[in-house]
Amino acid sequence: MKELNVSEKYNGKKLCKFILDSFPHLSQNMLYKALRQKDIKIDGVRTNKDCTIYTGNKIQVYIADNLLSPNIELDIVYEDSNILIINKPTNLEVTGPDSLTNIVHSIYKNSDFLPMPCHRLDRNTTGLVLFAKNDIALNILFDKFKKHEIKKSYTALVYGIPKIKNSRLEAYLFKDNKKSLVYISDEFKTGYQKIITSYTVINEFENNSSLLEVEIETGRTHQIRAHLAHIGYPIIGDGKYGINSVNKEFGFKYQQLTANQLTFNFKTDSEILNYLNGKTFKLK
Repeated sequence: MKELNVSEKYNGKKLCKFILDSFPHLSQNMLYKALRQKDIKIDGVRTNKDCTIYTGNKIQVYIADNLLSPNIELDIVYEDSNILIINKPTNLEVTGPDSLTNIVHSIYKNSDFLPMPCHRLDRNTTGLVLFAKNDIALNILFDKFKKHEIKKSYTALVYGIPKIKNSRLEAYLFKDNKKSLVYISDEFKTGYQKIITSYTVINEFENNSSLLEVEIETGRTHQIRAHLAHIGYPIIGDGKYGINSVNKEFGFKYQQLTANQLTFNFKTDSEILNYLNGKTFKLK
């Protein structure tokens, strides 16, 4: 919690102006959300966005520090008037409270349109996240992801060295929402959805680990992590589907999985985004 004293400069001014001036990185959307959730008080009393403040008032702000003053510098891989591609760090959700999207909104808060993510990554998966910077681009990109005309590629550091160096795997996945876990079966079962995961071994190491390039034709929750663990090659650092003793041995706190490449392969007209067709963006 942060407490601010209202000076004479803001006597008789609106609360929202005072908060936004005090925290220039805070987006207006986040401010209104905090007010709705009663996370901002005047002299300990809950308030609303239309409230007027006066000299001597004490304003209590219950908003996470990284939203008030983001300490994460965006690693922008590419940007133009329609899209924004960011290299997301680990331990950060794409959407929700204290997320990459909120940080983006705080930085672009004066834009006519707040950039919106077109897909997701797990909290502890690093790599490329595509944002749309206007409504037209957002609708087109949602459609292209749905039609599999935008391809995501990943690298994964796994424990073990696969004997088969290149494989396309088919299986079935069940999501247990209560446990926040997924389960993999080689055969269809009621409630399970088909998944397709392909990998290529791109490097092998003496410590019994391998670096894989991974692509998915279906985008299920935790698909890559669970599927690789199911075939006996868990991602190192994965606390949910990996091996704890291995994670400790290698010293990785988070799963070593990175969305390292985005490829635009449009098969139908893409209107204002036609210029992206055939382009690939890859982490160095």
